[in-house]
Amino acid sequence: MQLMIRTKLALPEPRWMDIARLHRLGVPPAHIAWLRDPGSLTRAVVSACAGDFSVSVQSQGWGRALPSERAVLGLAPGRLSLVREVELHCGQTPWVFARTLIPATSLRGAARRLARLRERPLGAVLFADPHTRRLGVQVARLTARHALYHAACAHLAQGPEAIWGRRTLFSYAGKPLLVNEIFLPEIPARRP
Repeated sequence: MQLMIRTKLALPEPRWMDIARLHRLGVPPAHIAWLRDPGSLTRAVVSACAGDFSVSVQSQGWGRALPSERAVLGLAPGRLSLVREVELHCGQTPWVFARTLIPATSLRGAARRLARLRERPLGAVLFADPHTRRLGVQVARLTARHALYHAACAHLAQGPEAIWGRRTLFSYAGKPLLVNEIFLPEIPARRP
């Protein structure tokens, strides 16, 4: 499969900040609860859309991490990762664009199953394992000048001025992986 983000790699990245600084970023109140949710985003979306949930795989294959993704994962330049881009849908409407990076060195042992998820949500696998650890969460405001914005909004006739996202570094089966979750305009407000 072709990776969507490859066409926009020359664009800059957003400024990712630790989630502890969320209150200083001017995040719309409707998004704060989504960004702060400490559990499985998949579970939260399924609950919010009364179970009418699906995962649509946009692309999956070997690729290179963006510079800031590489830094978070501790990857050397040129190292490959399995890059999986999906949309989480409520009914026919995409609510979340997710980009997961799993370094090639992380796809060993129990973590090999992550390469064969197909339409299965990653969150269902990560949060089913009691040994999965969330190592850090960052948030960012994405605009049309950012590569991830274009990947997330590719299905929209006209993109919004800005969208919000978070990224989480996980340890699964003792191996690192990075999950970017970008909240699309149709996601409803969520109360804390």
